[in-house]
Amino acid sequence: MGKAAKGFPPVVDAQVETLILGSFPSVASLGKAQYYGHPQNHFWRLVGAVIDESLFEVAYEPRLKTLLRHRIGLWDIIGTCKREGSLDSNIRNPGHNDFSRVTGVAKKLRRVCFNGKTAGKMEPLFADWGFETVVLPSSSAANTMRFEEKLKEWSRLRTSAAECVA
Repeated sequence: MGKAAKGFPPVVDAQVETLILGSFPSVASLGKAQYYGHPQNHFWRLVGAVIDESLFEVAYEPRLKTLLRHRIGLWDIIGTCKREGSLDSNIRNPGHNDFSRVTGVAKKLRRVCFNGKTAGKMEPLFADWGFETVVLPSSSAANTMRFEEKLKEWSRLRTSAAECVA
């Protein structure tokens, strides 16, 4: 295992009401310098279906702007770690992100959703901080749940996304 890998900065603005937290970017995502950069990851398809926007087919920067327009932010629980491959189970020496970086900007944040069980381990802490929390099935292709089943669960994002002023 080499040096520690570093994740991405948060995607937030002052209007964000819902934050989606993953665990740590995959090797493919780190290589592309994009959240959920692996083409087989269902994240962009799932969120796009929930907010009724075509995210998978558009370039990365417009995807991020669309999330923000829907008052959805994006970040990871872990900011740095050592890991062979992309499996969360291989994460070693995690350095957790400082969430004051988000709460200092996103004053309207009220809901935190966790993409998968690894990120979901932090759910009790965010609930204790007073946030509404939702643990969602991982969007990773390693999660063998059918897309349609994942989408049923991910539709729980709709509560906040439906309040979007387009």
